[in-house]
Amino acid sequence: MTKTVNNSLPEIRNRIDAIDTQILSLLKERLRCAREIGRVKAQDQRPTWDPKRERMIFERLEAANGGEFPWPSLMVIYREIITTCRLSQNKVEVAYMGPESTFSHLAGIKCFGQSAEYRATETIEDVFIEVEKGRVQYGIVPVENSIEGAVTSTLDAFVNHRVRVCGEVNLPISHNLINKSGSIKDVKQVLSHPQPLAQCRQWLRKNLPEVPTRSTFSTAVASQMAADDETVAAIASELAVKTYGLQVVVRGVEDYSGNTTRFLLLGAESPPPSGADKTSLLISFLDRPGALSESLSILARRGINLTRIESRPVKGTAGQYLFFIDMLGHWEDNEVRQGCEQLKEFCSYFEWLGSYPVGA
Repeated sequence: MTKTVNNSLPEIRNRIDAIDTQILSLLKERLRCAREIGRVKAQDQRPTWDPKRERMIFERLEAANGGEFPWPSLMVIYREIITTCRLSQNKVEVAYMGPESTFSHLAGIKCFGQSAEYRATETIEDVFIEVEKGRVQYGIVPVENSIEGAVTSTLDAFVNHRVRVCGEVNLPISHNLINKSGSIKDVKQVLSHPQPLAQCRQWLRKNLPEVPTRSTFSTAVASQMAADDETVAAIASELAVKTYGLQVVVRGVEDYSGNTTRFLLLGAESPPPSGADKTSLLISFLDRPGALSESLSILARRGINLTRIESRPVKGTAGQYLFFIDMLGHWEDNEVRQGCEQLKEFCSYFEWLGSYPVGA
């Protein structure tokens, strides 16, 4: 039995080598096709990113796969392939709140793959500024967490900066306790951004009741400090482990499963309809009785499904509020456009923030 396995092993490896050579040849051919598409789009002045086409590719691949190859892994592989081919047409720079290995960085990688160029900024508002000034093509910012709620600094930045929402990414958040040694005995202090600390509060209280915690500007800053001090542990992502040469002490220290953060992709313009889209608005209602309920009734009568409504006070004006509204559908859909035109009659301020593909 052992002899048969040993004899067949070189044959199997030769087959794998042949398959790898064939895959590489096909990838190079795909890249050449993508560059040709880029030249055609440039002549027609069409955008390089076509979300409807990408959605069709993934749907076709999932159907053709039939569940044999693990779909999440296959999706990651093809995301890299598609992004690399698209970037061969036009290099993309993406701004995110850094430093490297934050969850915003991870969300950018999920959206654009490893091939894009990533530019870390100090704050969320800096991401808006980079996009607004045209210094990068895209920015990625967190807008809400399934446990902690809205990211108010992102909502407030929409008031002061003119950018378009052109995509969304839903990133499952799993927190890890990490340090240099990988031993929980060495942990004398736990550092992280305030949100991860809040999301892991019960675990920390139960498992490290005597160990103090301290807030840092980001999970990446906490990871850097853990790399410099053996007594410090950070709560951070898997990417931080690789980036800062740390080890995982305990995986999944978040208090609740299903923790997800929604990120918005910012750009100069929104993409065309993909067939499964959202539209985001920023509005303020007229100061009259029933304005809010009448406005929502307009959308309901047209069968428009609201997925989110969030209020923020207008700074410096007591009793005045802005509302962030997400609805299913694209601005170019007749029902959405006509519904929004009617909605304007009840608004003292109305801004279309963008329409974009629904995140997976």
